[in-house]
Amino acid sequence: MTKVSFITSLYNCLPFTREMVASLAATLPRDLDWELILIDDGSTDGTRDWLASLTAPIRVVLNERNLGFAGSNNRAARLAGGEFLFFLNNDLVLLPGWFEPMLAAFDRCPQPGLIGNLQLVHATGKLDHRGVKFDPLRRPFHDQAAWPWTGRAPYSRYRAVTAACCAVRRATFLEAGAFDEAFRNGYEDVDLCLRLERFGFRNYVANRSVVRHRVSSSPERFTAETANLHLFLHRWGWPQRPPTARWLGYCYLHRYWLTPWRYNGSKLLLAFARLITNRLCDVLIKRWNIKGAVT
Repeated sequence: MTKVSFITSLYNCLPFTREMVASLAATLPRDLDWELILIDDGSTDGTRDWLASLTAPIRVVLNERNLGFAGSNNRAARLAGGEFLFFLNNDLVLLPGWFEPMLAAFDRCPQPGLIGNLQLVHATGKLDHRGVKFDPLRRPFHDQAAWPWTGRAPYSRYRAVTAACCAVRRATFLEAGAFDEAFRNGYEDVDLCLRLERFGFRNYVANRSVVRHRVSSSPERFTAETANLHLFLHRWGWPQRPPTARWLGYCYLHRYWLTPWRYNGSKLLLAFARLITNRLCDVLIKRWNIKGAVT
C-alpha cells in the first residue's frame, strides 16, 4: 500500500499547530498508511514540550538552529518514508474531503509535479488561492478569481502553486533539487514549480480539495520579502536590471484591472504615488505598514 508522509515545519503558534494536527487525523482515510513529520525550527512558546508528548504515527524532528521554511522542509523530506510528500503549513484547518483529490491527481494528471488546492482565508471564508499567476513583471501572485470556468474541471493546470498545502512525489521533489534554501520564507515554492516545469513536469490545482488557511500567520513571515523577490526576479523575471518605481505601480494596477474590488486601498494609493513620482515611496510603506510591498 502507498505510504504518505505529511510534513509540517513549526515555529511557535502552538494553538494553530494543535488544531491542524487534529484536523489532519480527522480527515484522512482509515486505511491510509501515513506518517506526520513535525519539524520544529526553534519554537519558544511551549511547542517543544507538547511535541515530547506525541507518539506514532507522528515523528518529531528538532532543529538545533532556525533553518527557515525551505531548510526545515528539505530536512524532513530526506527523512520521510513515504512515496508522496504533503507539505502542510501549521496554520491550516483541513476540511473533510481535502486529501483524496490531491492524491488522485498523480494518477489522473499527465506528468504531475506539484499539486495544490483551493485555500480559503480562515477568518472570512474568502478564496485566497486557486493557483499562482504572474504579473507583467513576472512577479507571482495568488489567483483569487472566485469561479472561473476552469474551476468546473477536477484539475486546473497552473505554472505554480503555493506550498502552504501541496503534494509531490518524494523522488520528484529530491531529484528536482528540493526547495532552494537561498530563499528565506518566501518564493521557494514558486521557484520549485518553475524548475519542475523545466524538467518536463506540470503543476496542477485540485479544484475539489478545499482547506482553510490563516494566511501569513507565522512570525517574521515578510522579513526577507524584498531580498526574496529580487532573487526570484533575477532568476526568473527581468533580464537585466530592476524596473522603475513607475513600472512597479503600473504592475499593481494591471493585476486587478478587471476585478477592481480586489485592490487593497493602501497598496492602490502606493501604486498611484509611484506612478506620479517614479519613486519607491518607502516612507508611505512604513507609515501605512504595508506588508508585502516590494521595494
